[in-house]
Amino acid sequence: MSPFQPLRLPNGGEVPNRIAKAAMEENLADADQAPSAELLRLYQAWAEGGVGLIISGNVMIDRRAMTGPGGVVLEDERQLARFREWARIGRSAGAQFWLQLNHPGRQVQANLGQGALAPSVVPLEMGRFSKLFAVPREMSDADIAEVIERFVRAAVLAEQAGFSGVQIHAAHGYLLSQFLSPLSNRRRDCWGGTLENRARLLLEVVRAVRAKVSPDFCVGVKLNSADFQRGGFDASDARQVIGWLNAESVDLVELSGGSYEAPAMQGDARDGRTLAREAYFLEFAREMRDGARMPLMVTGGIRRLAVAEQVLDSGLDMVGIGTALALEPGLVEHWRAGHDAQPQLRPIRWRSKPLAALAYMALVKLQLRRLGDSRRPDPQASPLRALLLEQWRTQRRTRQYRRWMDGQSGA
Repeated sequence: MSPFQPLRLPNGGEVPNRIAKAAMEENLADADQAPSAELLRLYQAWAEGGVGLIISGNVMIDRRAMTGPGGVVLEDERQLARFREWARIGRSAGAQFWLQLNHPGRQVQANLGQGALAPSVVPLEMGRFSKLFAVPREMSDADIAEVIERFVRAAVLAEQAGFSGVQIHAAHGYLLSQFLSPLSNRRRDCWGGTLENRARLLLEVVRAVRAKVSPDFCVGVKLNSADFQRGGFDASDARQVIGWLNAESVDLVELSGGSYEAPAMQGDARDGRTLAREAYFLEFAREMRDGARMPLMVTGGIRRLAVAEQVLDSGLDMVGIGTALALEPGLVEHWRAGHDAQPQLRPIRWRSKPLAALAYMALVKLQLRRLGDSRRPDPQASPLRALLLEQWRTQRRTRQYRRWMDGQSGA
């Protein structure tokens, strides 16, 4: 199938082609944790690049729960004008633009000073890097109810701002994914134990969001095809969750995989399996196809037109591309013009896999910052230099974030 064919969504909306800019964490918020000028320029580049669907990087539903100190926060109307401008830019060339809504749960850096919530008191296991993350507190029923309401509030605000939809992040080891996994969810109440109980929070969030937004406003879900950790959320679990999502008026499910502990989204499994160098999760996504009544999208390592076509020919509906669009935001237009562009970063073969994963993320963020500064990406940048620069930037942004939070007391 040609990736340039439109896709009709369950709610009646249409995506102009089958290629999506998948979410990448930019950490380009301004001093008020709102969309910055750099972030708007970055999305202008993607809007002009020809993708059919743009999915934002993490938009946090709670200023106290951040995946990084430079994250964008949407929890009230104070910065709605900036979000309106962001939505206008993202949709300016005809693409749909969805905000990815997220809560990090236990995947919160300790030096942000806000603590962490999780289904159970199970800290991250990342070797010597574990101490960088806060030890979580087990969520109460009140905490869970508040999280549901925050997802709803952010979705309603996103619609008011002019976005086409939202994507609820239930992958990559963040909060909703933590509830799904028996490794991180050891509760014995109605939110833990059986898969039905572990999926309850995701389903409640989707149901509550769908009830409060307009029928033509899109609601998508990002779901792990597997955690890629022994004993974790696996492909059979994902199939069952998709079956439950069929009844919740979901417009698109994006399949990815992994977490901070097992960064399979970068091609690195932790359960002994070897992932393909491109289309990491295609095999798993094919297994989900027959049980899904909504469109499915697969993301992970795709950078060539031939692979995008292979994904669509396998019966999936959309192709999600991340890093390749950070390196060449006009990739889709190049493909449409017949050019066989296939951008990629230089490989990182360090002995420490956690450190290599951090360096990879730093390289991607370097490309995003360059685009936000109206400069060309640099695929040959040094991973070590990018990592050191990212650590310096993170320290600076952490201090800025903590000052901002001190000023938010009582707000």
